[in-house]
Amino acid sequence: MTTAADPFEKFKAAQREGWSSFTPVELMTTPPAGKLVKFAEIGPGQRVLDVACGTGVVAVTAAQRGAKVSGLDLTPVLLERARENASIAGVAAEFVEGDAEALPYPDASFDVVVSQFGHMFAPRPVIAVKEMLRVLKPGGRIAFSTWPPEHFTGRMFAFIARNMPPPPAGTEPPAPPPLWGDPNVIRERLGAAVKDLKFARDTLVAPALSLAHFRAAQEKTIGPLTKLVAAMQNDPDKLKQLRAEFDVLAADIFEENTIRMPFLMTRATKV
Repeated sequence: MTTAADPFEKFKAAQREGWSSFTPVELMTTPPAGKLVKFAEIGPGQRVLDVACGTGVVAVTAAQRGAKVSGLDLTPVLLERARENASIAGVAAEFVEGDAEALPYPDASFDVVVSQFGHMFAPRPVIAVKEMLRVLKPGGRIAFSTWPPEHFTGRMFAFIARNMPPPPAGTEPPAPPPLWGDPNVIRERLGAAVKDLKFARDTLVAPALSLAHFRAAQEKTIGPLTKLVAAMQNDPDKLKQLRAEFDVLAADIFEENTIRMPFLMTRATKV
């Protein structure tokens, strides 16, 4: 039996490579990881899957609560860091390379499935949701953090998308990640497969010496932005314009040497 080729294979390969520079951002995302684990009501003995786990900040936090944790990500270098983080924390966690659209676990394997700013980058939300719910036990909880489209980070990813070359003619574009930050879209995507849907909002607060420092850090660590900046290296005027537009976009979230980025947390119970 021949398996159909994944039409997003090249896209995922670019994501795998593009996010390899994300490790320094783990310091920013560690406090929100604690908030997500608490919001997901993770406790001792629960089997937990962290989808698109990155450097494992959510997985390690859950493991420190006594959960039995597995983490999955496309990018090997981030998984290496996740294993190192677990080792430093002195907790056990399994980390494997894999795709949110094809989770390598049997049905109903986990009590809780979580994702922090990760599953939202899967190109086909319908498939990602189906997979996350498939591996979740009935009565189990799905919980995730995402960037609302109306706030800075969601607007930044929309800004990046507008400046990227369009996909080849006849190919399906990936779904915009910020849509995962819209409660109405979330309700539609989870649908009747869940009950007790709840939302909470919080803010990621990170240090930044200046707006230019923040932009420079984002350019080095945020995969799609890194790729966009690299593509403009031979066009300094266009790159200068891009950076100026970024600064305008980010101006409202910089105050007193901090960057403040609102995010949305979602929790629901599988029917």
